[in-house]
Amino acid sequence: MSMKLVNIRMDEDLKKEMEILCNDLGINTTTVFTIFAKKITREKRIPFSVSIDPFYSNENIKALENSINEVKDGKVIMKTIEELEAIE
Repeated sequence: MSMKLVNIRMDEDLKKEMEILCNDLGINTTTVFTIFAKKITREKRIPFSVSIDPFYSNENIKALENSINEVKDGKVIMKTIEELEAIE
């Protein structure tokens, strides 16, 4: 079987994390991508769900920014767990 070189660009931190995981599994990144290529070719689909994380939706980001602003503006009362339990 003839082998071909494939170059992939990815975030440096992601690459490092992937290499650590591969090492823990006892395989290398080439093996991981080969497994992926064989599975996608055999199944004729991406073998996992691809979706947008709703955490990063515009609506949620605005809600988070609003919450942060309320804390900065002193509109939030902060209590420890102990203080909240004492209220009961």
